[in-house]
Amino acid sequence: MIGQININKKNIAVIFGGQSAEHDVSIITAHIPIIQSLLTVEQFDVWPIYIAKDGSWYCDKAMNELAYFKQDNFETLLAQQKKIRILFDNGLKIIWPRIISKTVQIDVAFPAMHGTFGEDGSLMGLLRMANIPFVGCDLFASAVAMDKVLTKQVVSAEGIPVVPYVWFTKNDWQKNKDIYLKKIDKLKWPLFVKPVHLGSSIAISKVKQKTELENAVEVAFHYDDKILVEESVENLIEVTLPIIGNDKLQFAAIERPLNKTEFFDFSDKYLSSGGKKTSGANNHYSEIPANIDKELAEKVEEFGKKTYYTLGCSGIARIDFLINAVNKKVYINEVNTLPGSLYHHNWRKVGVSGVELVTKLIALAEENFIQRKNISYVFNSEILKKAGGQKNQN
Repeated sequence: MIGQININKKNIAVIFGGQSAEHDVSIITAHIPIIQSLLTVEQFDVWPIYIAKDGSWYCDKAMNELAYFKQDNFETLLAQQKKIRILFDNGLKIIWPRIISKTVQIDVAFPAMHGTFGEDGSLMGLLRMANIPFVGCDLFASAVAMDKVLTKQVVSAEGIPVVPYVWFTKNDWQKNKDIYLKKIDKLKWPLFVKPVHLGSSIAISKVKQKTELENAVEVAFHYDDKILVEESVENLIEVTLPIIGNDKLQFAAIERPLNKTEFFDFSDKYLSSGGKKTSGANNHYSEIPANIDKELAEKVEEFGKKTYYTLGCSGIARIDFLINAVNKKVYINEVNTLPGSLYHHNWRKVGVSGVELVTKLIALAEENFIQRKNISYVFNSEILKKAGGQKNQN
């Protein structure tokens, strides 16, 4: 069942899935808390747009339920669905092709796609061209934040501290491995090896000796063509700060992961019993708010605000920090422009419910859209009339 159109409600398209290593995480984020919360707000009509792993686009109101995607026969059900068409033409329309096509005009898009083709700015570029309000960071902030190296280069240029690192592409490594091994050798061990464009801690390795390094690099290259090798911060306190806002910012409670492993990997984040990303509840893996002294908390918020503005973030982002507990140095680790589950558990700690969070994000999207309308993107000139020389009069 596609679902009925209610002309008295604002049509919100929640876009999720995609051709990304974080496809399944995206489905969870879309439903917990975005769709679940939006369905409780009377003025919204929620249209779930699911992008399958093969890149096909679907929309059916049945997809508003997370249980739809957990069924054993999900692939069979999906094969029975008709693909939709999306019209990006001075607005966004969902079209169900049939003898008499059904069309829904979308008022606001709510991207819930992690990783490649979504969080990297690809989807935001489409939505900008479609001239429609959309939730979250714009194309430029998304593209920079998706690249861990670019993020470090941009924020460090503004005096925001990052840990020492070396980066290289797959081609660099294949042609000049010895040169990069020498650069890496100048870093202080142990080290972290990370794919530059992935999130959710996928393919990240902590290496303590040189014999482990090359294998860690090869694993990372299986998922990305650009790699980051950086120093590990010892005596580590790791914290994260969710932020919402455009010009005026609001902070959620600072969170400190309390993982028992050496770093918070994909399994810790999503698969462990009681994992916060799947249940959205506080548990033994996290301390919210983080039990850190006031001076450190203020430094985290100061660097968080500066980083948010430096990258040009809007709507929502989560900024991760590394702190040396002995010398109290605070470093920016990375910026996530679509926090898993919107980190709604952190927002609850400061009195913001899931419903309040998503409705505020939609309001911020509309505010941003109005501001962009004041910018002129076209320029009238006489250049075409003069191109190619004088017109032949014969």
